[in-house]
Amino acid sequence: MHLLLIGYGRMGQELAALAPAHDATVAAIADPRQGQPLADTDLTGCEVAIEFSGPEAAFANITHCLRAGLPVVSGSTGWLARFEEVRALVESTGTPFFYASNFSVGVNLFFHFTGQLARQMAVWPTYAPHLTEIHHTHKLDSPSGTALTTAQALLAHTPGLHGWQEVGEGQAAAPGHLPIVALREGEVVGTHIVRYESAVDAIELKHTAHSRAGFADGALRAARWLAEARAAGRTGVFGMNDLLGL
Repeated sequence: MHLLLIGYGRMGQELAALAPAHDATVAAIADPRQGQPLADTDLTGCEVAIEFSGPEAAFANITHCLRAGLPVVSGSTGWLARFEEVRALVESTGTPFFYASNFSVGVNLFFHFTGQLARQMAVWPTYAPHLTEIHHTHKLDSPSGTALTTAQALLAHTPGLHGWQEVGEGQAAAPGHLPIVALREGEVVGTHIVRYESAVDAIELKHTAHSRAGFADGALRAARWLAEARAAGRTGVFGMNDLLGL
């Protein structure tokens, strides 16, 4: 499997290091900071693009590849207001797209269990849900994409909540909104905590990432899955639930 890596920051370098373990080769790297913008990158021989760039560049990067007929796996956040435009482009070009706010297998199981917990807690209105996410100080988006995906799982099964609101520690959200606290501390890879609090006790579901290796491993698994889907003639917009069979 021959890969195009779009973005060669910490995640891009982790992907390059792990690629051989997935029987993959990095055929090209596109990163303006490395003097190689995507527009000047030869896509010939690339089978799948893995895109981890910034919020300001992600949409243009994704659409450039899709128009060129190159399947894309993207983990960039902060651009999702234009997601439906990408979906329409996938339909018009027939080029598949795989998106996840977080590629860690553990995190995606966390999403799954969050939804299960929310369904059970929906009949106990004395417990109020809260969401906290902690990341390194270099992270640009807030709340994180992982936090927003977690919030979707909570909101889908919690009567009385119709949105989310970012708040400070100890602050309450507006009525009908899930409070999300986003903290930036040191070099924290990523921690997400779902907490149900009542007057007498609390229940927590927590995921803590120890390194970026889990994210890179999942993205490479997604690239392999997408390449096989393309070879089988499948197209569309896919995600980790498709990969994991959830």
